[in-house]
Order: sequence, then structure tokens, then C-alpha cells
Amino acid sequence: MIDDRLYSVFKQGSKTYFYSSIFFPKEVKKDVFALYAFVRTADDYVDAIPQQSQEFYQFRKDFLEARQGNPSGNIIIDSFVELEKRKGFEKSWADSFLASMEMDLTGKDYCTIEDVEEYMYGSAEVIGLFMAKTLGLPPASYPSARMLGKAMQYANFIRDIDEDWGMKRTYFPSLDFREFGISSLSQDEALGSPEQFSAFMRKQISRFTAWQAHAEKGFSFIPYRYRIPIKTASEMYKWTAKQIERDPFIVYKKKVKPGVARILFSAGKSAVLPGVSSKC
Repeated sequence: MIDDRLYSVFKQGSKTYFYSSIFFPKEVKKDVFALYAFVRTADDYVDAIPQQSQEFYQFRKDFLEARQGNPSGNIIIDSFVELEKRKGFEKSWADSFLASMEMDLTGKDYCTIEDVEEYMYGSAEVIGLFMAKTLGLPPASYPSARMLGKAMQYANFIRDIDEDWGMKRTYFPSLDFREFGISSLSQDEALGSPEQFSAFMRKQISRFTAWQAHAEKGFSFIPYRYRIPIKTASEMYKWTAKQIERDPFIVYKKKVKPGVARILFSAGKSAVLPGVSSKC
């Protein structure tokens, strides 16, 4: 049975991931909820307004001590530590994740896409690795798992431009700004330079699309029952990118997210996979 606190953190944190993940088998779902509650809690501390830096550092301290065999009494931390040990996660994965979260407390400018990818390794790619290990996928699947995490987070960067700008954050290379002749992602500048902004956005979406297509090549490693929720989440991120591609300025009007009905409908479609038997 899934602890109420883990359930609540997951449900409140991400509609797409939550309603996709309910299609995992019961024995896997509990582990996925423990994983997501941990990463969501750390992320919430650094995304809070104002940022909860003391809470984040205490969370990290409690986690490191729990990992050494001193339970924290926090179900979110202790459940993740148990999962990390049982599934054999490399300790460097969680360390990299927390290091990227700390970067959000201090703020950082990224010159090149390689600089952005360095941040995304800890903030997103290791999430793919956690998932691959949780599902018992072979090591050959790990590059695709990393790529899927990276692609999905980049879609979030695109979707959350206005929100991140309000927090004085941007996750896009400064070289891209120079390429398209814009200096910021403020709404005023976007509206004042519509062609340049639209071209900038097309480049970011094409980057997401390429990464997502590369990641989906690894779906063949995923057993049928596990593939349904993962494919559903993937389809929802592609849907989000498509809405923004149609109207790049929508990011200043609302946060583009699929509704529950769309997510569940996509899950139903994902359950009917060409060439895959439901007995797999």
C-alpha cells in the first residue's frame, strides 16, 4: 500500500506523471511513487517563492545521514533510501540530482547547450536512470532513459519560460539568444520582437523533438505493462510541445498542460501497441 504522504506529493506535483503512473502494476507503482516524492520534494524547496534553502539543505543532510544507516523519520527520505539500496542505484545519481537542485538556489547562466546539458544530467537524466533501474531494464536501455528524462525536462523549460523568467532563471544557452537577436525572455521583449522570438522557440522545440525521438527508440527495452505509462507521458510531452509550436506566445498566457481526460485517453491508446501482445 502506498503511503498517503507519498501519494499526496506525487498527485500534487505533476498531473502528467501521476495519471500516467497509475497504469504501472501495483508492485512497481509503489516504487515509482517513492522515487517521485523524493525528487519532487527537493525540487519544490528550490522552486518555492521565496526559495526554501534552509529546508533544502536540511533535507539533503537528513538524506545523507539516512543513507549511512540513520533513518530520518521522514517517510519521503527513508522510502527513497530503501529504494536506492534495494534497486542498486548508483549513489552518484542522487548526489548529481541534489547538486543540480542546489544550482537552482544560486542561479546560473548557461553559455552553450553543453552547459545546459551538464545541469540536466543531474536534474533529469538521472531520473531516467532511476526509472530504468526501478523497472529492471537492461543497461543497454540507459542511454535512451537518460535522453527521455532530458527531453521531457527541456519541454518543461519551454513551457515554463514565463514562470522561470519571473524567478530570474533561464535554462537556454546564451548563444541562442545572440543567434536570434534577443537579450531576454521577458514578455515585453518577446512581443516586441515576434519573429525573432518565434524563431528562437522553433529551435528549442526542434531540440526537444530530436531528443524525444532518440529516446523513444529505447521503448523496445520496456516490457508491455511498463511501456503504457511511459509512452503515455511521452505522448503528453509531445502534445505540449505541439501546442507551443502552434502559438509560441501561449507560454505567456497560460501553463500548457494536458487535462486528465486527455492523459487517460492517451493511456488507452498506448495500451494498444502495434506488434505487442498483451501477454508480454
